Amino acid sequence: METRKSSRLFINLALATAFLTVGLIVFGAIVRVTDSGLGCGNSWPLCDGRIVPPLDNLTAWIEWSHRLFAALIGLFGLATLIIAFRAYRSNNRFVLNATLVSAFLFVVQSALGAMVVVLDLPPTMVTLHLGTAMLLLAGLVVAAVASQYQSKAQYQRDHVTMLIYVTTSLAFVIILTGALVRGSGATLACTDWPLCNGELIPAQQGQLQMVHMIHRFAVAGLGVTLLLLLWYVWQERRAVKPLLTFTVLALCLYGLQAFVGALFVWTKAAPIWGASHVGMAAATWASLVVVSVIETINNREKNTVKSENEWTSQSEMATS
Repeated sequence: METRKSSRLFINLALATAFLTVGLIVFGAIVRVTDSGLGCGNSWPLCDGRIVPPLDNLTAWIEWSHRLFAALIGLFGLATLIIAFRAYRSNNRFVLNATLVSAFLFVVQSALGAMVVVLDLPPTMVTLHLGTAMLLLAGLVVAAVASQYQSKAQYQRDHVTMLIYVTTSLAFVIILTGALVRGSGATLACTDWPLCNGELIPAQQGQLQMVHMIHRFAVAGLGVTLLLLLWYVWQERRAVKPLLTFTVLALCLYGLQAFVGALFVWTKAAPIWGASHVGMAAATWASLVVVSVIETINNREKNTVKSENEWTSQSEMATS
């Protein structure tokens, strides 16, 4: 009974921390689109040497609030880790390990956040900071799903499994290229959409235009792989309802993300669409992580059954 209560508490904490992490990612996008990244100067964890920034400094308050949000996630994450030890250290090491990885990623992400501030927002560090936040979100999602999902269909890894992993990886790459677009100053290098200043491949326009369009090409590639994935899941995995549901959800979120990205360009980088674009990217990524976890658990269950059958068969042959 105690283990069951801890398990319920864990799933609630893990999901709450995951949702807070999405909020932190969106908050980070607000920091970027409002140019508040150095609202507290190069001071960290204080804000220009103060515990509380001046009331009349809006950019400082945006940046400082972002840091408070991260600290809140740290508290939730610590509670999640403690409950994970209590509930899963002896009966589900996969969940515990995913939680431990998430805790490590939070520490790395916090350190990168400090370095971003101290080093005056270098594009590479900003990209790594966002990428680590997305990995933290993935770790929490993995732990939450693995603690609740019970496999009802077992099958070997195949081309669908590979496509799931490729699509999920591509979603992560797109997030990194999007951060690079913002960090390199290429956000409005292309002032129209879907073309870039009237051209599909702006090779003669400059480096920033090509950086911007590489991100769009990657987004288009993700759309193709998502359509293929939905087709194959429908054809070969439709009996696995959660897998189909989250694949459809990922495709819908992807469509919204692409549309919001277009609005961001059409509105000359309006902050609301910039933050929404990042939020949709995080939600798409999280949905694909869920698909990957479900597929992995189903594969693992099949391999476990296969190994047990092989061991039983070998034992029977040895005793006959």
